[in-house]
Amino acid sequence: MEMRSGFLGLVAVAGLLSPGVAQADAIDGHWCRDMKILSIDGPKIMTPGGTAMQGKYDRHGFEYVSPQGEADSGQTVIMSLYGDDLMRLRRSASPETVEDWHRCQKTVS
Repeated sequence: MEMRSGFLGLVAVAGLLSPGVAQADAIDGHWCRDMKILSIDGPKIMTPGGTAMQGKYDRHGFEYVSPQGEADSGQTVIMSLYGDDLMRLRRSASPETVEDWHRCQKTVS
């Protein structure tokens, strides 16, 4: 019985250290909405318009000023993590409007 407890403990620790679990508790990753994609990796973001830039990173949130040439140029974009697969996005020009973004699904080709 003691050996089995040790094994179960190792399985639990391995699960906590797996990359999928760690990412699920952070805003980092690829987010999709209406055929648009944005990607966050720490303070780096690839905006839906395709601009690679830096922003203000927090484990459960991200903020940046949309660059010139994008539809929401000059607006502050604020994102907050709401669970493993939901991120809510607001823009400074209309903070009452909330967009729900979901983690992009992996595709198999």
